Amino acid sequence: MKNFSSISLFLLCTATLTVAGCSTADNLPPAAKETAVLNIKDAPPPDPYLLQVGDTLDIKVRLNPELNETVIVPPDGMISTTMAEDIMAYGHTVKEIRESLTQQYKKELNDPRLSLIMRSFAPNRVYVSGEVVNPGEFVTAGPNLTLMQAISRAGGLKNSAGIKDIIIIRHKNGSAPVAYSTDYADAESGKDPSSDVRLAAYDVVFVPRSNIGDAYLYFQQYVQQFLPAAFGLSYQINPQNNFNR
Repeated sequence: MKNFSSISLFLLCTATLTVAGCSTADNLPPAAKETAVLNIKDAPPPDPYLLQVGDTLDIKVRLNPELNETVIVPPDGMISTTMAEDIMAYGHTVKEIRESLTQQYKKELNDPRLSLIMRSFAPNRVYVSGEVVNPGEFVTAGPNLTLMQAISRAGGLKNSAGIKDIIIIRHKNGSAPVAYSTDYADAESGKDPSSDVRLAAYDVVFVPRSNIGDAYLYFQQYVQQFLPAAFGLSYQINPQNNFNR
């Protein structure tokens, strides 16, 4: 004689339905070939900063301080000063802008000595998606966020997050995006602080589900929905029923 508890019945039904679901999954077409993912430590350093719309520059003419001025990169990307007009600043480095301005100033000054100083930066943007509490776009001014800072901005990780397989998708200037992997667990624990990399502008951080998270999602999609509505831990089989061998 055997008495079956509700938990035993639940586990029996779950195992049966899971096996049935797996056999169906075996008939699915193969997944697409995975793209090679590099380690984030192998990523080259961020490119030199390129001026953006909204950046502010201080222009200093050391021998002619009366020509000192401050300019803001306008929406068309072209800056103008007292001594130069329509210099394309957007998408160029500070060094390149200084060289362009120097050539223009030489038309009026014998020995122009220019210094360009970044007074303020336009907001930087990074994106966090996947298994975080509040995915979305995060805007900062000044230095870009690190990986841990960006995830903190996103409300932290969900319990289902795969913290050892976080992907950072980086968009280089005018080139195809590159995917890098990093071990968030090492950064969080302090085992490898260098894993808390500083993100580049417009990086996308994707936090995948862990294996356990995938298993739970599979259970919800392919098992739980097929259980009877009245089925639950409160369901009891009449203990008076005897099952003879």
